[in-house]
Amino acid sequence: MANVPLSQIAHGRSGDKGNHANVAIIAYTDEGYLWLREHLTAEVVAAYFLPLAAACVVRFEAPNVRAFNFMLYDALAGGASRSLRTDTQGKTLALALLRMVVGVPTKLLSERNHV
Repeated sequence: MANVPLSQIAHGRSGDKGNHANVAIIAYTDEGYLWLREHLTAEVVAAYFLPLAAACVVRFEAPNVRAFNFMLYDALAGGASRSLRTDTQGKTLALALLRMVVGVPTKLLSERNHV
């Protein structure tokens, strides 16, 4: 087991849908996707982004691209035209989530090199 940033097994994108943040996490490998499916739950993401005070977090699966899309409802303090936050469109949220330290089997780290 290794404690590493989530970015060691996935990459991501994020943005806004009005007042809602949209965060996609995409695994590098099939094995990484399976690990994320079990461990990167909506509850884990909600706890990580607790300071944003999202009304709820919902996870959507996109197995054909090894991805999970998380909707953080009401997390942008009104959205781009109303919020005084630095990141009113949620563009940095994927990067923030990819910095989360996770405990993964070391096998997942070596498999990234074989993508």
